[in-house]
Amino acid sequence: MRNTKSAINYRNPALVRKIGFEALRKALGPVGLAYFIRQFEQGAGDYTAERHAVLDKMSLEDIERELEKISQPT
Repeated sequence: MRNTKSAINYRNPALVRKIGFEALRKALGPVGLAYFIRQFEQGAGDYTAERHAVLDKMSLEDIERELEKISQPT
């Protein structure tokens, strides 16, 4: 168990992940922790290529218009 009064190096992702999992295990128990982790998936595809494909076809103004359309109350 970690001493909660000691400083945590938040720039160390491995340490933050370890402490986070410890906190989740403590709060949820091992089974709850497993169910929590299963909610997340890695995803698929190439985000960068898909992003460039969209940005190459749409201007910033086009994107703003689309965002305005979907944010309008129905």
